[in-house]
Amino acid sequence: MGEEHQTKRPLIFAYYVTGHGFGHATRVVEVARHLILAGHDVHVVTGAPDYVFTTEIESPRLFLRKVLLDCGAVQADALTVDRLASLEKYSETAVVPRDTILATEVKWLKSIKADLVVSDVVPVACRAAADAGIRSVCVTNFSWDFIYAEYVMAAGHHHRSIVWQIAEDYSHCEFLIRLPGYCPMPAFRDAIDVPLVVRRLHKSRDEVRRELGIADDVKIVILNFGGQLNKYSCFMILGCISPNNITWSNLQPSGWTLKEDYLPHGWLCLFWSFRKFHELAKDAYTPDMIAASDCMLGKIGYGTVSEALAYKIPFVFVRRDYFNEEPFLRNMLEFYQGGVEMIRRDLLTGHWRPYLERAISLKPCYEGGINGGEVAARILQDTATGKNYTSDKLSGARRLRDAIVLGYQLQRVPGRDLSIPEWYANAENELGLRTGSATAEMNDDSFAMASYPEDFEILHGDVMGLSDTVNFLKSLLELDAVLDSGKSTEKRQIRERKAAANLFNWEEHIFVARAPGRLDVMGGIADYLEVLYSRCQPEKLAMLLCKRSIQLNRDCGNMPWPDRMLKGRDQLLFCKLYVVSFRLDSFMAEVSYGSELSNRGPTFDMDLSDFMDGKQPMSYEKARSYFARDPSQSISMLVSSAVPEGKGVSSSAAVEVATMSAIAAAHGLNINPRELALLCQKVENHVVGAPCGVMDQMTSACGEANKLLAMVCQPAEVLGLVDIPSHVRFWGIDSGIRHSVGGADYGSVRIGAFMGRKIIKSVASDLLSESCANGVTSDDLEEDGVELLEKEAALDYLCNLSPHRYEALYVKRLPETLLGETFLEKYDDHNDPVTVIDKKRNYGLRAATRHPIYENFRVKAFKALLTSATSDDQLTALGELMYQCHYSYSACGLGSDGTDRLVQLVQEMQHGKSSRSAEGTLYGAKITGGGSGGTVCVVGRNCLRSSEQILQIQQRYKNATGHLPIIFEGSSPGAGKFGHLRIRRRLQPEQN
Repeated sequence: MGEEHQTKRPLIFAYYVTGHGFGHATRVVEVARHLILAGHDVHVVTGAPDYVFTTEIESPRLFLRKVLLDCGAVQADALTVDRLASLEKYSETAVVPRDTILATEVKWLKSIKADLVVSDVVPVACRAAADAGIRSVCVTNFSWDFIYAEYVMAAGHHHRSIVWQIAEDYSHCEFLIRLPGYCPMPAFRDAIDVPLVVRRLHKSRDEVRRELGIADDVKIVILNFGGQLNKYSCFMILGCISPNNITWSNLQPSGWTLKEDYLPHGWLCLFWSFRKFHELAKDAYTPDMIAASDCMLGKIGYGTVSEALAYKIPFVFVRRDYFNEEPFLRNMLEFYQGGVEMIRRDLLTGHWRPYLERAISLKPCYEGGINGGEVAARILQDTATGKNYTSDKLSGARRLRDAIVLGYQLQRVPGRDLSIPEWYANAENELGLRTGSATAEMNDDSFAMASYPEDFEILHGDVMGLSDTVNFLKSLLELDAVLDSGKSTEKRQIRERKAAANLFNWEEHIFVARAPGRLDVMGGIADYLEVLYSRCQPEKLAMLLCKRSIQLNRDCGNMPWPDRMLKGRDQLLFCKLYVVSFRLDSFMAEVSYGSELSNRGPTFDMDLSDFMDGKQPMSYEKARSYFARDPSQSISMLVSSAVPEGKGVSSSAAVEVATMSAIAAAHGLNINPRELALLCQKVENHVVGAPCGVMDQMTSACGEANKLLAMVCQPAEVLGLVDIPSHVRFWGIDSGIRHSVGGADYGSVRIGAFMGRKIIKSVASDLLSESCANGVTSDDLEEDGVELLEKEAALDYLCNLSPHRYEALYVKRLPETLLGETFLEKYDDHNDPVTVIDKKRNYGLRAATRHPIYENFRVKAFKALLTSATSDDQLTALGELMYQCHYSYSACGLGSDGTDRLVQLVQEMQHGKSSRSAEGTLYGAKITGGGSGGTVCVVGRNCLRSSEQILQIQQRYKNATGHLPIIFEGSSPGAGKFGHLRIRRRLQPEQN
């Protein structure tokens, strides 16, 4: 905007800036700069520091008013939003004082005689403008009603009034100036799209490098995780070489250690320190530094994405939790071939090289405008002078579309990244509107567009935006793909894929089921003694595919198959398990895909009549014996499982529940999740021969994402779902020691506990008999505890015995150990249908009996603490309960050196000097599941430092044992919540 655009008199703009980060303030600077160049006055209402504006605009027409009218998203750290804290802070900042805010702003707007109110994107500013009788316009790529909508879903519906109030405030806005990479914003009546708003460059790439003493052939990555880089910041340089006139410094951002070996050879990393502020000899201006770099590493925000696209700088980004602006910006970034996603673990561990090398191979191709600041300023000037930009012609269709996507967001699985429907990106072209955001075609590795492959038609069910489900469907398409016999593919793999490709008659319906593993938070082994449990479902799961029947070709590669058969594949590779098999008439066969890697037989076949005993199905005992002939072979279905075996996270339960779900769906059986879990337990107990309880199957079948499943196994009753507070996080760390519930230790502890229960009942009966013999009357029953003795004499579940009764009456009557033969001589049987007492074995009895009694108490306390007020004491108490559980396992004989070492590392981290001097982050840990190895569960504060400490523990464990543990985290819906898919492949038209 030049002098030719100036109006007869200077206009007065009141420009409100959200308190969320500096990105909004920096783009406001660019719009305000053009308004001031056109001769207008701009009053900026902001909580950002003055230098953000004054370094770019040196004019008496700029007025800064330091007022904060919203808070944005409260961040636990650079990559994690605290959803509940965000809502609470917004309520404190904007809801409680709302009447005062409105009165103050209306008075102020009238006092400055504002011609137009502009908001980026403060909700109450629009309402204040309406009350003052002044037109208002918003300039943004997202609105807070959309961002907060998910927080309300997580924090509770009592917060929903916040979202409705924000949307109502925005509705007073005349129209929206919409920036590229925008989110759905149905609250606005109309929208005008503008190009990217990007800060101008002060110096060229060559000038910046020359001043820093960096040669043209040196690769530079700039680290950008928030904060404003300007002449008051201190740029540090990290790398394998040093520039001519800058000394290498090892100053790093607080709490993070950067090392030279993070970078490829010959690279430099520019970053800044918030601990010290030194003025460089030359100004260090962020856009100049970005444009002089070869790529950027940071978190996604409007400022970083827009400047990366504008300057054609590849952007290596790390996902930010719980901020729904991100998927839309990422969508735009990847469409213009400018983005590479780095997983958070690789960021923290310094595994940067492959990402940086991938990034510099990209060719960012954004060719759109970068003068959005100038265009927006012109629209604002015209609006302030009375021009009407609004048009109702297509606004209804646009708002309806955005409202549908907002509803889609609210209904998706909690905690999952927002999945952008393909039709949303295409809708503007279909409506004839100008597009402000690109229509993206995501690659296979992207989770931003979790849409199922178009080759499949979903006849029943919903993928629920789950990327694992989408990837599973995509993997089916690869079965019949023409495989290259190059070096990367072994001949064995080619042969097996060709065999597996002949499994499918794509004209028939296929059924897909899904079930997660579980992370045992509290409750552990005591499910066979009916303890209350708390379990969550990590993002490791089993997918299963099933068909009712299939007609097959005889020619399956080089493998001789009979006419009527069933074939499949079984692969265990990179913690992935893939299996195929189907039911067909009277014969079944299987081909194991990658069998050498999974210790499974390469082929398996059987006649289905083998399952019959005369005219009836064979008994459980005979089935168990049948499959025990060769443990490497078993009947399987097509399963894709990311739940690793032997890690104590219920890989078997996940496969069982997914299998049972798919079979039930294929045969039209409606089995509720609880009954399905009980059927799966029967398979474990009576066919596999593992004496497990039911909680693993119940968690896999009945769990929900981001919640703990509280249940009592009497025999299997779900008490409800307990929300995991936003400040609490759980991790699983694999010890590398294989866990098996079929092992002798687990079974012997179970037998010891059932022995203890039998003895307690006997002791209670004896005490009751003594009381009656001493002449206690019915009137004295309650006072003398006879009623309690009657209940304990008929004790069904150890958890129903309180710890104080156990200590008062029974502990001294229980021996530490007892020989099986001695027990049987006195008590005859231990009344457990799935275990058998070995007469010659000495069983640990007292510890095995004590564990479920105290564990039930610990779980109840744990559940109550989760719903208590947020505090360090809360987290400390949760951790202490987990420690107590761990050592109770050890007392039973179910510990292991590996799990003990991991728990010790957590304690060292918790009580170390660094944790004492800063905010503590890890609070407790325990062995999980059946014990004797497997996985340790850790509880801590949900923040970046906790993730760093988990990774440090992972590395220390590797240094001590040589095993790099798998880390489990995240959450996933159970099989019942997912249901099943019924799909059919779309037939492709024949080519002429």
